[in-house]
Amino acid sequence: MPDALLARYADCIFWLARYVERAENLARILDVNETFSRDSRGGQNWRSIVQLNSDEERFFTSHDAASVHSVVNFYVIDGDNPTSILSAMRYARENARTLRPLISTEMWVQLNVFFNRLAELTASDLSPGNLAGLFATIKEACQTHTGITEGTFFRDQGWYFYQIGRYLERADQTTRLLDIKYHLLLPNVADVGSPVDVSQWHALLRSAAGYHAFRRLHAGSTTPARVAGFLLLNIAFPRSVHHCVREVGRLLGEVKSHHGLRRGNDAAEELDRLQVLLGTLNISAILQSGLHEFLDSIQRQLIAITRELSIAFFGYTPELSQSQTASPK
Repeated sequence: MPDALLARYADCIFWLARYVERAENLARILDVNETFSRDSRGGQNWRSIVQLNSDEERFFTSHDAASVHSVVNFYVIDGDNPTSILSAMRYARENARTLRPLISTEMWVQLNVFFNRLAELTASDLSPGNLAGLFATIKEACQTHTGITEGTFFRDQGWYFYQIGRYLERADQTTRLLDIKYHLLLPNVADVGSPVDVSQWHALLRSAAGYHAFRRLHAGSTTPARVAGFLLLNIAFPRSVHHCVREVGRLLGEVKSHHGLRRGNDAAEELDRLQVLLGTLNISAILQSGLHEFLDSIQRQLIAITRELSIAFFGYTPELSQSQTASPK
């Protein structure tokens, strides 16, 4: 296979995985925020979603206020918003169309059906009473894609780039899910440890599919430090940042050694530095220095790794924003 063709396919596979993972995680963020917004600060909570994705300028061009209706519409069915779930799945499908010679028929059909169902949604389908079910459906469809891919995608170079893309996106989105509760929605000092505060941390863990794993480690009290440490540093939890970064490093090393790829050393060095950082810090030190700042630095390092991978393997330098939005290839 010519190098240029391989680079194009590798790029599409990488971003196919990222866009599906992004859609699932955005559904998780919206879902957990719908739980958080059931208090007196609901309007502030929905604005935090817009801030978290660096979308304030785009959002307020067409919306006067960040309400549950406007934000959910903007991030679920607004095809003009490149960061919406609908757009993410449109980009995923476009990449999958390019990959038709490589991916299974089952992968293509499931993605196509899922996108068409999203495209048929209207504002009436996004009423508050329907949101929990809708977000569950989106998450389930994304997980179905992952399962079909696991069972049908041929284990060649493309498989490695798919997995690398998925884990990079998951690490980035876990930092955003954590940030929305810990920094933007941090309760008043008097509310810390209250039943409402604890229930929100439980909701956050459920949104990250980590509630039961967390309870296995911490059967007693749920504290912000324990939850943050679990989502950031626990090497055994598959959605933790540390686990995802370690997997990206392992996969990059394997694809280079098994397939004789000489490039990617700069990305490998970035990954090594990030792994060392996550492996040596403890959550107390992170909280003392500022969790939001730490999460922001992790996101910037993940952007740098994506840039180095693109230069090394895909043949271009991406122009990525803080929210890592990129055009489909």
